[in-house]
Amino acid sequence: MRADRLLSLLLLLQNRGRTTAPELAAELEVSVRTVYRDIDALGASGVPVLADRGPAGGYRLADGYRTRLTGLTDAQAGSLFLAGVPGPARDLGLGADLAAAQLKLQAALPAQLAGRARQIQERFHLDATAWFRDADPVPHLARIAQAVWEQRVLRVHYRRWRGEVRRELHPLGLVLKGGIWYLVAGVGAGDAGRDGDGDGAGGEVGGDAVRTYRVARFLAVDTAEDGFERPAGFELASYWQESTDRLDAALRRRTAQLRLSPRGRQLLPMQFGAAGTRALADAGPPDADGWVRISLAVESEAIAVGDLLRLGTEAEVLGPPALRRALAETVAALAGRYA
Repeated sequence: MRADRLLSLLLLLQNRGRTTAPELAAELEVSVRTVYRDIDALGASGVPVLADRGPAGGYRLADGYRTRLTGLTDAQAGSLFLAGVPGPARDLGLGADLAAAQLKLQAALPAQLAGRARQIQERFHLDATAWFRDADPVPHLARIAQAVWEQRVLRVHYRRWRGEVRRELHPLGLVLKGGIWYLVAGVGAGDAGRDGDGDGAGGEVGGDAVRTYRVARFLAVDTAEDGFERPAGFELASYWQESTDRLDAALRRRTAQLRLSPRGRQLLPMQFGAAGTRALADAGPPDADGWVRISLAVESEAIAVGDLLRLGTEAEVLGPPALRRALAETVAALAGRYA
């Protein structure tokens, strides 16, 4: 709407001072010609917009002029919780609301605090996506987010490890972890006992079965007219922490005995995260060549072989014997393939 755009234009000029027409057009996602028309409209309504000519010119408000039209809409207020992660805010369909909310907040701050806020924004940035991995395509994320907000039932077509399924879900919340979006949802009684539906360990809240689903694996999503009641006492952050703790404990039930070179000690936390850091903390003293012995929590044998191969020649698996044999067989097969 033009009224919203005029307000955004006014707040941009108030917060940033002298700004060129092309810069305003890029910020508002309109043409430069539209900016000229909007500047004229502001002037006609009594806002003192001044035009400075020359290479360092641009538009600015008259000295001392400030507006207090800074009321936040519901969507803008909600978007502020994503102020540090503009990419995910955009994925959720809240990018424009977040930008407008930030402008209004900056306009409401005293000059000293507004300057401090701009310095923080210029100096600190949060990138939620993991290294060397593109973000998942999430075409259904905005619809899922709307259903979470409105407490509407979702009828979904989902691709799991063991094939495709159709489910009726009660969407309870969305979680962004390592650049990947997950939906936490209650499931119907008929589906609750089926293995492999979600990606996390799942659990129960107030007698209701709750599961975790990777948003990128939804093949189709329809929002039903029906609503649902959230489980009593459900807290998204608490559920997520408990679920990930259960999943980590369920996956890392085995222990591998390793020798690590000095370089291997540097690689271990990078490849194994917290499990690698804990293993190093309990490592024995280095031998004459600087190698140390550690006990490392690992997943199943097949997954552990792939994970340990990433350490290359900087590690030697000492046990258990079955894992050492499996690794030796894999290395021999690779050597034969590349001979």
